[in-house]
Amino acid sequence: MAKDYYQTLGVAKTATEKEVKQAFRRLAKQYHPDTHPDDPKAEARFKEVNEAYEVLSNKEKRANYDRFGTANPQAGGWSPSGAGGQYTTNVDLGDLSDLFSSVFGNTRTRTRTGATGFARIDGQDIEQQVTISLQEAYTGATRLVTKGDRTVRVNIPAGAKTGTRVRLAGEGEPGSGGGQPGDLYLVVQVETDSRFQREGDDLTVDVRADVFTAMLGGDIEVPTMGRPLKLKIPAGSQSGRKFRLSGKGMPVLNKPDSFGDLYARLLITVPENLTADQRALVEKLRASL
Repeated sequence: MAKDYYQTLGVAKTATEKEVKQAFRRLAKQYHPDTHPDDPKAEARFKEVNEAYEVLSNKEKRANYDRFGTANPQAGGWSPSGAGGQYTTNVDLGDLSDLFSSVFGNTRTRTRTGATGFARIDGQDIEQQVTISLQEAYTGATRLVTKGDRTVRVNIPAGAKTGTRVRLAGEGEPGSGGGQPGDLYLVVQVETDSRFQREGDDLTVDVRADVFTAMLGGDIEVPTMGRPLKLKIPAGSQSGRKFRLSGKGMPVLNKPDSFGDLYARLLITVPENLTADQRALVEKLRASL
């Protein structure tokens, strides 16, 4: 009796290529021999699922199967390759790599054929978010990550931005069938700072000057990520004007001794609660101007 590959995968004869692939992924995950190492029924079911997928995922083979109701067993599927239950498959390993990537949740999964004929699958990568302050992004930071009964110290480099990924090789999920472990990636989230606005490697900070310093010129203090600096502003400086302090911004990631710039944005303050005499003087100044 001809095998019903559609029934094996649990799809209709009108199933699209996408639906066939989705069904195979679900069943391959369910019955993969690495998941059930001591269950011969699961192994047999996995063989059937793989054979059905090999036929239905190939347009030419599927057309012949739909037309004649059978497929040449030597053209696809599983066949014995020796004693001890070893077998091989004609499914392209590149396709299996893509499929098992989705099945086991690892976009970096690499599939190889092991001594038993099973695909060796590298473990999936793990992503874990870590939050740091802007000051820590400036100086660099350290975090402790627990992995089972171990604690791993992770150095986050100076200049890290939101989205920077710090890799810990081999600290991801273990592989199956002798595959290599995946990696652990710490994905950095930099907190918003109350003083500085960051754009790339540059920073902007608001600095205040009284109206008389703005009119006559003078020195004002500018905060930086390190020590504050003195900035001399010229007479007649207007509110909103930006002054560039070269090299006083954020460190450039992975480029030692390279820094962005700091922009000091001037905000002019005016005195409040003037006395009558002070108000008279200001009005006299305004009239003279």
